[in-house]
Amino acid sequence: MYDRSEAELLRLLADRAGIAADYYDIAGTLHVTSDETRRAILSAMGFRVAGRDELIAELIEWDDRPWLKGCEPVYVVRSGRDTGSWFLSVPCWPSEESSVEVRWSLRDEQGTLCHERIEGPGLAVHEERFIDGRRYIRSAFVFPAGLSPGYYDGVVCARGVAIEREATFLLIVAPERCYIPDRFFNGGRLWGLSLQLYSLRSERNWGVGDFRDLADVVEWAGGKLGAAAIGLNPLHALKNSMPYHISPYSPNSRLFLNELYIDVEQVPECAAPEVQARLTDPSFRARLDELRRSELIDYDGVARAKRTILEVCYEIFLRDNFAGNEPDLKPMTERGAAFDSYVRGEGDSLVRYALFQSLDEDQRTGGVMQWADWPEDFRRPSSDAMREYECRERRKIRFFLYVQWLAAEQMNTLVNKSVDVGMPVGFYHDLALGSDRNGADGWRFQDVLVLEADCGAPPDAFAPDGQNWGFSPVDPLRLRETGYKFFIDVLRHNFRHGGAIRIDHVMALFRLFWIPRGMPAATGTYVQYPWEDLVAILALESTRRKALIIGEDLGTVPDWIRERLYEAGVLSYRVFFFERTATGDWKSPGAYPAQSLAVVTTHDLPTLTGYWEGADIALRVQLGGVAGETERRWLDERCRDKARMLAALKAEGLLPPETPDDPALIPQMTWDVAEAVHRYLARTPAWLMLVTVEDVIGVRDQVNLPGTVDCHPNWRRKLPLTVEGLTCDRRVERLAAELRTWRGSE
Repeated sequence: MYDRSEAELLRLLADRAGIAADYYDIAGTLHVTSDETRRAILSAMGFRVAGRDELIAELIEWDDRPWLKGCEPVYVVRSGRDTGSWFLSVPCWPSEESSVEVRWSLRDEQGTLCHERIEGPGLAVHEERFIDGRRYIRSAFVFPAGLSPGYYDGVVCARGVAIEREATFLLIVAPERCYIPDRFFNGGRLWGLSLQLYSLRSERNWGVGDFRDLADVVEWAGGKLGAAAIGLNPLHALKNSMPYHISPYSPNSRLFLNELYIDVEQVPECAAPEVQARLTDPSFRARLDELRRSELIDYDGVARAKRTILEVCYEIFLRDNFAGNEPDLKPMTERGAAFDSYVRGEGDSLVRYALFQSLDEDQRTGGVMQWADWPEDFRRPSSDAMREYECRERRKIRFFLYVQWLAAEQMNTLVNKSVDVGMPVGFYHDLALGSDRNGADGWRFQDVLVLEADCGAPPDAFAPDGQNWGFSPVDPLRLRETGYKFFIDVLRHNFRHGGAIRIDHVMALFRLFWIPRGMPAATGTYVQYPWEDLVAILALESTRRKALIIGEDLGTVPDWIRERLYEAGVLSYRVFFFERTATGDWKSPGAYPAQSLAVVTTHDLPTLTGYWEGADIALRVQLGGVAGETERRWLDERCRDKARMLAALKAEGLLPPETPDDPALIPQMTWDVAEAVHRYLARTPAWLMLVTVEDVIGVRDQVNLPGTVDCHPNWRRKLPLTVEGLTCDRRVERLAAELRTWRGSE
């Protein structure tokens, strides 16, 4: 095998690392991966690929690695299926085989021994291999039947004449599919309301929607309107600085909450006289009024205002709840003990996040904006310099722990409220695909992220040159070697606060489009992921939390991936704008799959009103993206699509008889048309339907314009109505009554 050409060796190694040799784009065009792209991606993954000798060395190491390690790092079995086997390799000459004895055991997540077995002396040899003149044998052992779903630590010890080998592995026992409530199998269909939390206006918030506003929405939507769920933008932690660090889909960390959503005046320490003096200061009140009145969110301004008060609250919290001096503060109240319990429960993940926040702030004060440019000793979370910094800056680091605790407390209260008002799903959270490589996750998880590559999308009609999303992809090989800990942590942190999760770009469980850093997006290619393991873990964590899983399966999605997701109990994500037949007509309601979530539009698409009135096309023209013949073609195409839409709505009897067939006679979106579109979706068999607030109240401008940063106010628009006005809006009440008729309220 190793006598092949360098190009052949490169392709062999790329194939073993999961790099696709080619792929078909959404138009069916075949793209062949270039050797330049193969070499760049392999190099980013840590392989030595400079020449033929290095490629041979890497291939030999690849083939020898499982023999030298003893066993695979992870095994996954499914409940109810054949338990399967695991393999152990032992260095052993023929004369030593009869003496080999293997003792292996399994312990559950509580450390309880649940299986122990001795195999041998003498092993059945399934395969042998010689490495550097030493013979290795491989033997198979059967996993025990009847293990409950969960994670099990396997410990192996093999002994014999002149033989001693120890190894460990992780066994994951997972259910066949993700959690699905029985009501869906019994014909139940639910509906919910979708909103961007930051966009909520109110008479009392500080210029950005917060958890108190969300509480009011829960009372209204869940308690009064009968909504089963409230869909939210990702609530991941952000740096909250414009323009580059406000997108909820490019977070600082996907494990923790955005502190900007904290209702500061609800914090118990806010009642202290020192805080009240700050809050009633005329200049501070004027500052809040200005932030509240602004049409666009001033992230930096809101963050500064909240930080000012939270710092005072923190000092009061320490003074009133702890005894002693740094670093040995001891809780002396129930509140202090609750904080300590939270920090201990979160463990190293939270401490590392707080460390990053503190150090990042220090470095930014000195003008250093990216952690890759920090002093070398600070670039690794586990360095001696970091431990010294943690001891020296304990009080400041504890502030960031305190802020996350406040956010978690308020979010947990909201979850309880959603249960109290009878919402069967509760919060539907959005899980972003990745995080900012210069953020806390990028720094913390360098062991599994590939920092010398980006991920994105291949060329399509929307982006002929492909898309680069700027995220560092997860290395599938390192992810498996580390027992999928990163993936499990992300899931667990995001399952905490609701009954449903939408996984952005769910195809990343199977394959992800990688782009070598510095190369055009169109030169990228797909990298395969261990999807069977990842889907099994998703099913396990979903059933444990009783959380629905919705997979955002838009774009270039092979049929076999949708089939595997369906089998795993993942709901498909169906957008009205995209559900068309081959002729361009709108699919009938009955054509939607039952195991799905139906929506009119998404944050990256025009609103229903904006679509009807061509606001998205006008915006592209204004920004210079289209002009002349292209603009006319798009407008003509939109007119035809609106005519098809009217025809589909009329075929279902959802429009008044006098409604014209020609959309030119309806230049602006009307309530009759908007209501008809939502009633159309309500008729689908989709288990869940979400109604976007902007679509009900007629908002024209879209939330986010992909491909722009500061030439469009992405993620900054507030709703035209306050929460107080929204909860009295007759349009929403009328539509909710329709949805209760078609989809029920429980």
